[in-house]
Amino acid sequence: MSTQLLSPPTFPLQTAQHLEDVVEYASSEEIPAVHWLTPLWLDQPRANLRCLSPQLRVAKRIIDVVLSLALLAVLWPVMLMVAIAVRVTSPGPIIFRQTRVGLNLRGGDDRRNSQTAASAPERRSAGPDRRGNFAYGRHFTLYKFRTMRQDAERHGARFATPGDSRVTPIGRFLRRTRLDELPQLWNILKGEMSLVGPRPERPEFVSQLSQQIPDYLQRLGLKPGLTGVAQIVNGYDNEIEGFRRKVAFDVLYLQNCSLWNDVKILIRTIGTVLSGSGAL
Repeated sequence: MSTQLLSPPTFPLQTAQHLEDVVEYASSEEIPAVHWLTPLWLDQPRANLRCLSPQLRVAKRIIDVVLSLALLAVLWPVMLMVAIAVRVTSPGPIIFRQTRVGLNLRGGDDRRNSQTAASAPERRSAGPDRRGNFAYGRHFTLYKFRTMRQDAERHGARFATPGDSRVTPIGRFLRRTRLDELPQLWNILKGEMSLVGPRPERPEFVSQLSQQIPDYLQRLGLKPGLTGVAQIVNGYDNEIEGFRRKVAFDVLYLQNCSLWNDVKILIRTIGTVLSGSGAL
């Protein structure tokens, strides 16, 4: 990946310290290049969503709402058929609800301090701190069509793996085609997610990953998305090295977030969905 795409010409010292590990890793030859993103050549690196211009934030929100409504209007027959298929092929609810970690606009130092000050059980739970904020990011309920058995987590939370026996037959099809993600259009309409952004993780996994990957929490500076650079280039991954790559791609997107790049990501997402690449 080109360092010019991720690292701007100049770094304020504090922000540079936060992003240094990610930038160095993102520029290594082991990371696939993302030449199709249009570089913005920022004078200063972006730390979070607040670094985007007000016009860009408003435009992204308008596009999120308009496209989500349009997709719901066009795809509701497909969603109805998926709902019926999930209902008749396996016992359990049609819609799967799960807590995910969303946007966190506190500074990197605040996130680190809250993480360091918390005890190990508190870090694992990723619960609210004394100010009423969550240690990592704002929690929200994510919606998906259910693709696993109802008792899939009777032994605790764990990542999905290739050939996972917990996934139902119809669930494999939904995952391969990404149709299971369509209910998240409701999350986008509610303002909890965006069409383009880092994929949201569960609090348990955020707690674990933030302790193993430098600057993992930097990805929480953007509203989570339905798709993103990491989903197109990296696909699904449940290994630490794969998550390191995702962090690099998410920070890359933050530094080059623009409407034109969002359009490019959405168009490439269509190809990813049609090919079924990167899915479990």
